Amino acid sequence: MSRIIPADSPAKMSNGWRSRLRALWKENRTEGRVLLTISAVFLAIYFMPVGTMRFDNALLEGVYLVHWYAQEHVILCLLPAFLIAGAMAVYLSQGAVMRFLGPSAPKPVALGVASVSGILLAVCSCTVLPLFGGIYRRGAGLGPAMAFLYSGPAINILAIVITAKVLGAELGLARAIGAIVFAIVIGVIMHLLYRREEASRAASQPNRAFDSNDNDRPLADTVIFFTLMVGMLVFANWAAADSGVWHLIYTWKWPLTALLGGGFALLLVSRWGWSVGRVLALAVTVAVLALLFPRTPQLAFAVAVVGIATLAALQPGAGQEWFSQSWDFTKQILPLLLIGVLVAGFLLGRPGYEGIIPSPWVDAAVGGNSLLANLLASVLGAFMYFATLTEVPIVQGLLGAGMGKGPALALLLAGPALSLPNMLVIRSIIGTEKTVVYCALVVVMATFSGFIYGAFGS
Repeated sequence: MSRIIPADSPAKMSNGWRSRLRALWKENRTEGRVLLTISAVFLAIYFMPVGTMRFDNALLEGVYLVHWYAQEHVILCLLPAFLIAGAMAVYLSQGAVMRFLGPSAPKPVALGVASVSGILLAVCSCTVLPLFGGIYRRGAGLGPAMAFLYSGPAINILAIVITAKVLGAELGLARAIGAIVFAIVIGVIMHLLYRREEASRAASQPNRAFDSNDNDRPLADTVIFFTLMVGMLVFANWAAADSGVWHLIYTWKWPLTALLGGGFALLLVSRWGWSVGRVLALAVTVAVLALLFPRTPQLAFAVAVVGIATLAALQPGAGQEWFSQSWDFTKQILPLLLIGVLVAGFLLGRPGYEGIIPSPWVDAAVGGNSLLANLLASVLGAFMYFATLTEVPIVQGLLGAGMGKGPALALLLAGPALSLPNMLVIRSIIGTEKTVVYCALVVVMATFSGFIYGAFGS
């Protein structure tokens, strides 16, 4: 026999209030979230420990780091990379790339192309998702599609160049090799695990011909076009070395960059059909600035990059689209990057300096080279969101705070390719099981790669 609760009893009144609160929250959910957000921000500002030495020093470290980053990396790394990324979006044939990744392509070819496709992109773990979903739903095999998904944010040329420049050539090379190997291995394992399901999927789909969208330019012209731009980016960012051929190249980095720039200008005039007068005026301006300010070659380099973008905007058709795509990359990436650098400096400081997080905490969590430290770095990296390139200053701050080189590599291999929002979207495309397998592969491989690198590479 059920127990009857009087209407005015405390239990009945309590249930009534809870029901009313739930109903009120449902009716005003959006406004409630706004109120909670405002309250949280206000409380954070109200209780901000302004005046304490550690907090004030952390704010200064954030400003110092973003100031250094702007001086050392924005002009030489980001500006030309935005230009290259925009050109790739316009002048590379999407249809040709799709044919290489499609179900009819030989698996070694498809996985090979997918594993290095990140060189052609400048995207984060979330930006790559529409591209991945598009090629998968249009019929690309699961293995090549997963290799593309990993390599897209993991091995774009800008990330590798900045990693080598900021964190050292050794770590940059390890990241490049690791990312390519990861992409191939992940693609092969995913293909083998789900080969029967993929065979049924391929049989149920009609044969599709991918649109080529090829432009009229000869392949050789396009290859030379991108080779010259990538060469200028690489030589302009060539790091100093003590001796040997690396030091020789560093000594001649700016003449080599200028030589490539001259070849690029000649290509634009002779094969791209750009105005001789406009290109010549830009070349003369850059040369004069280089002669007048030999100690600040960044000025001439910046004028050259901005000048090329301006001339592209004056070209009808593909040239204007090139400028538009480059500008879109700039708007998307640059603010997030600078904010990420500022936050990284506040949290972790510059190498040799402390931010708000004490160095002993970092050293205790990811210092040394134990399997646990590498696993922790991989898992944290997998769930954190890194806007494109922000992983580099964050790892730089962690290294300065005591992080081991092995966990640093583990974070670089797992972090840019995964994030919590990335996982949720992948699940909606390929399902829960495949998403879990993919994420587990990235974390496990990053953990053991970091452990091996830390044991033998340092």
